[in-house]
Amino acid sequence: MAVELKEEDDPTLSKLISACHDLKKLVHISVSVEASLEEMDKKLAVMHESINMASKRVAPLRTLSIANKALDTRINRAISPALSLLESFKLSESLQRQLLELAAKLSNETIHKKRLKKLIKYVDCVDKLNEAINSISQECEPAIQKLQEVVEFLSRTKATDQYRTQQLKETLITLKALYETEVDAIKFDGLLDEALLNLQDEYESLLLQLRHQNIGEAEEGDVQEVVPTVLGSELKIEVLERISRTLASNDCLDICIDIYVKVRYRRAAKALMRLNPDYLKTYTPEEIDEMEWENLESAISLWIQHFELALKSVLISEKILCSQVLGSIMEGVIWPECFTKIADKIMAVFFRFGEGVARSNKEPQKLFKLLDMFDSLEKLKPEFSDTFDGEAGVDICERFRELEKLLVHASTKVFWEFGLRIEGNQDGLPPPQDGSVPKLVRYAINYLKYLASETYSKPMAQVFRIEQSWKAGILSKPETDENLLRDAISNVMEAIQRNVESKKSRYKDKALCSIFVMNTYWYIYMRSRSTELGKLLGDQSMKRQYKIVAEESAYLYQKQAWGALVRLLDKDELNRVNKDGIAAVARGKIEAFMKGFDEMLQKHKSSYNIPDADLRDQIRDATIKLVMPAYEEFLNSYSSVLQAKSHLSPQSVEGLLGQIFEGGNQQTSNVRSFLRQPDQRDYVDGRPSISLERSREIKGYVDGRPSISLERSREIKGYRRSKSNISDV
Repeated sequence: MAVELKEEDDPTLSKLISACHDLKKLVHISVSVEASLEEMDKKLAVMHESINMASKRVAPLRTLSIANKALDTRINRAISPALSLLESFKLSESLQRQLLELAAKLSNETIHKKRLKKLIKYVDCVDKLNEAINSISQECEPAIQKLQEVVEFLSRTKATDQYRTQQLKETLITLKALYETEVDAIKFDGLLDEALLNLQDEYESLLLQLRHQNIGEAEEGDVQEVVPTVLGSELKIEVLERISRTLASNDCLDICIDIYVKVRYRRAAKALMRLNPDYLKTYTPEEIDEMEWENLESAISLWIQHFELALKSVLISEKILCSQVLGSIMEGVIWPECFTKIADKIMAVFFRFGEGVARSNKEPQKLFKLLDMFDSLEKLKPEFSDTFDGEAGVDICERFRELEKLLVHASTKVFWEFGLRIEGNQDGLPPPQDGSVPKLVRYAINYLKYLASETYSKPMAQVFRIEQSWKAGILSKPETDENLLRDAISNVMEAIQRNVESKKSRYKDKALCSIFVMNTYWYIYMRSRSTELGKLLGDQSMKRQYKIVAEESAYLYQKQAWGALVRLLDKDELNRVNKDGIAAVARGKIEAFMKGFDEMLQKHKSSYNIPDADLRDQIRDATIKLVMPAYEEFLNSYSSVLQAKSHLSPQSVEGLLGQIFEGGNQQTSNVRSFLRQPDQRDYVDGRPSISLERSREIKGYVDGRPSISLERSREIKGYRRSKSNISDV
């Protein structure tokens, strides 16, 4: 029999029953939810159908929105450049007003420094206006292009009405016309152009104010150091440099350069004109040949001074100024050419004169001025090369070198032609009638002495070295400067000797010939010894070639002029005569002696000349020492058989000998005048009072030859020259 269990009796059963009830509820709820979902699905289907219908209706509006966005983008692209262009126009107008104000202030300013500062502000304003106008030029075309794109878009898409599209088209046409006409007018015909013209005037005015100081203001004889001139203050230079850059950046570079070159050339030339270089107007070789030598000599000296001044002061100052003012333009490429243009016009005048001198006739006196010119160029060469360095200065440096070549050629040609003239005896004159030194010899020795001096020996040797390098090539082994100069001068000295020997042979009077040789070689030796010329040729060589020859000629003169007279007083013939004939022979000898003595006095008075005082004194002493002992001895031996009126006293003879060697224009007495008026004091009881053994020692006469020694103890007198000069001859 089944037993009924109660819920209270079993807890598990109770839980199962509860779970069963819950499941039943869930089933009922699920059924209800399913019914609700089916209902919602029906509603969603209805909504989906409604949305699809709405989407089809909204689609045209979305297309219109996209079109509006595209239009907005294109309009913004067109408006941005237009707004920027508008700002540029506003800035341009503002700067133009500011420029007018600055121009008014600038014209009213009288204080120079303040005016320069205002001018800098004016230049700044011009630069800003130029930038603004350039911005307008650059922005106008993009703005037109973008506006063109908008017009085309609207015309194509019909995004707006026809009226608005037409307005945009008209605006585009107006903007194009503005770009094609007005912008160029603003840039080239407006206030900017006027401002640039004002700056050009200011530029020229400031450049004219920069002057070279102290040129031509020195007193004559004053020695001043040649240094560059400071041409302007820092403020002026700054203003000029700013104006240069402004003009260059506004397409006015050619105008700027033209103004600068013309003004600065004018200023530099005007500064040099203060030196009064009128000599530069004469420059052709033919014109120079026609000049008086003194004028040409003075002109060359001025040329040397002015050339140095032009380079070291004027042109270097111009170079510094040019680099300061134009150095910032085109990265410093322009200014060297501008400076060269200025310098070339000035230096061309100096080169032209120098070339004319070098090409003129090769007269001997020109050598020293040619060497002066050459030496001055050599000293200026480093500074000249530094001043005209770079490609711009190539031509002017080449002309400088060409002038040096011409001077080297001219100097050597003058020197060698001088030697040839001496060699060929081209003075065209006979030997001096009185046996004195020929003018050609005096000229030549002074010429060579001057050439061997410290002033000219170095440049002359340098010229010879350059000439040698031209002939032998730069790879040849050059001679030393001293050897080159010595050889060249030795050649001329040999030519002088040959010239003297040629003239010597033309004398018929042997005594006069000896006097001529003695005078000439003594002159050469005395003028050369203890000088640079003597040192260069060598003292021993000078003694051997000239001093010894002069002494030998002096001996020959004594032998030829006075030896025959002395031989007339020879007593050998009297020793062979008997006592009755001694008186007649003695009187005959003394008469012959007096006649010959008188003839010799007249020859010395009219034909013989010894111009050198020291040489004349030595010849006088030697002649007295040759004649007087024999004469006194003859008188002492035969005075008893001689008549007092037939001869002179020894004092009178010695006095006459002294007179003929006194030099100058003194009148020399003759024997007859002395015989008519004898000096009674010279006689005692009819006999001469001077004994052969006179108190003074007879010296300076050895073996019948006069001793004319250069190394005599007394000072050489009567031969003092303060300065060697070829014009002394």
